Amino acid sequence: MPIDPATTIAVPRPAHPTPVRLGELAARCGLRLRGAHDRAALGITASSRAVRDADIFAALPGEHVHGARFVDDAVTRGAVAVLTDPAGAAQLPSGAGSVPTLVTPEVRAALGPVAAEIYGRPSGRLRVVGITGTSGKTTTSYLSRAALAAAARRSGLIGTVATMIGEQEIQTGFTTPEAPDIQALLAVMVEREVSDVVMEVSSHALTFGRADGIDFTMAAFTNLSQDHLDVHGDMENYFAAKARLFDGRAARAIVVVDDDWGRRLAALAGSDVVTISATGRAADWRAEAIRLRPGGSRFRAVGPGVDVEAGSAIPGAFNVTNALLALAIATESGIPAEVAAAAIADASVPGRMERIEAGQRFVAVVDYSHKPAAVEGALRALRPMISGKLIVVLGCGGDRDRAKRPVMGRVAAEAADLLVVTDDNPRSEDPAEIRSQMLSGARAVPPERRARLLEVGERADAIAVAVAEAGPGDAVLVAGKGHESGQEVAGVVRPFDDRLVLRRAIEASIQAARP
Repeated sequence: MPIDPATTIAVPRPAHPTPVRLGELAARCGLRLRGAHDRAALGITASSRAVRDADIFAALPGEHVHGARFVDDAVTRGAVAVLTDPAGAAQLPSGAGSVPTLVTPEVRAALGPVAAEIYGRPSGRLRVVGITGTSGKTTTSYLSRAALAAAARRSGLIGTVATMIGEQEIQTGFTTPEAPDIQALLAVMVEREVSDVVMEVSSHALTFGRADGIDFTMAAFTNLSQDHLDVHGDMENYFAAKARLFDGRAARAIVVVDDDWGRRLAALAGSDVVTISATGRAADWRAEAIRLRPGGSRFRAVGPGVDVEAGSAIPGAFNVTNALLALAIATESGIPAEVAAAAIADASVPGRMERIEAGQRFVAVVDYSHKPAAVEGALRALRPMISGKLIVVLGCGGDRDRAKRPVMGRVAAEAADLLVVTDDNPRSEDPAEIRSQMLSGARAVPPERRARLLEVGERADAIAVAVAEAGPGDAVLVAGKGHESGQEVAGVVRPFDDRLVLRRAIEASIQAARP
């Protein structure tokens, strides 16, 4: 997944960077420098269009072209040097008038550490918590941020829904931004007197080096289930990617041990790992006396020196785990357990089991669940809340893990009473083919255990159909997109927010029913 050198993302840079001389940078990072040693750099980017004055341009090997092709453009925009590999260096002119070049065998592996040096190793001046896993990263991040706010700590957040510096939201385009951008973000956070950063760390970020060069105070693991096999190939490789966060770059490891992958990871992490369980397993932190309710959960959190009443405002047993993990992260960060627990119990997360209330007589929920285990968990969370039918609107994204599509269809058909198969973000694929793959899994469920199936391609129409089917005591779950505000079809992103569309469908249904 190479960086597109033509991509420009307006990620902030520190206002007062300290110049770093190329010769010093090369010595610190083990790079070979060709050219002026005394020239100074202020920043670094892998996008030629994002180059600023006194930047280093990182020319990375790509799938089709090498980033060295864009060096002239980068220099025109103000680049003072190039960071590249031997293949890239061979494409650049040498001798008088050539741009200084920093050469390393694996330029992507060097990008994070080099960016960290340029920006003064900002993670060393922050408490950075990295959270990885298939599901729960965003929820745990938001709950942890709520605990930090309750303790009057100025925090940063880097993740799927938003990147925040204090209360300012930043657009980055990634769950985990590219390495130069994330180091710049951390440096800005230092300038703005942020003390704590909670950061989602995706398997893509770990595989492609985006998290390299960060000194993590804590690394946390939620769970592992099928996802992203289009990138990783199989579950072993997917697990190995997640496990990189626990390769020594974090001072402390916190691991949920309620699945086999978590228990394996805890064993790999060593004796200093803090373990978490919400299912009765032996662990350092445990959720006991769990009471699941339509409006969330309450439970007793028991940990080292802690026994406190806790909970979550987000429904579902899986959110008990997320809340317990956030509480452990907070207390490990020095926040009193009572303060953290109260804040976590009241916190909400955009697009995560988000209730939509528009005067209807049924439960309506939007959730980001877009992998089999997450869909199953969301449906299980809703079932005890209702006396009637459980209706789910579900699609699968295009240009992503195809193997999970029939599994998604099967899981939803087994857990719901009505499954409306629709489009998610088809991207460049044929939407009908994606729906067909989902329906093949749904139809494999024996008829006596299978939900009624409907196929409605247009997502807004599918949501309207689900609302029309719902009556008192029922629930409608619109799954897959959560907080997203757009839908990508054939390379075009159009405005689409499940929360707004669901609300409008409910309002239209109520209006149509009036005499």
